[in-house]
Amino acid sequence: MLNAGAWAVSPPALAAFDSFWAELFPAEQARIVQLLIERVDIGTEGLKLRLRDRGLAHMVAEVGMIAGKSRKAAA
Repeated sequence: MLNAGAWAVSPPALAAFDSFWAELFPAEQARIVQLLIERVDIGTEGLKLRLRDRGLAHMVAEVGMIAGKSRKAAA
């Protein structure tokens, strides 16, 4: 079960994410969702999400590598 307090996000952060998400191609959005979510169970008791433990870390590391390459190319 997720602790709602641990996942609290400020409205400016949500707005920034919303504009970022809108700029992505659908294939990129799907890839991010696949990295972050392992399984979704829907039943009469509600929705259960199983998140990938390393999905976010992998995504952040990949973005860091891309940013590093961009900086080297600009230099």
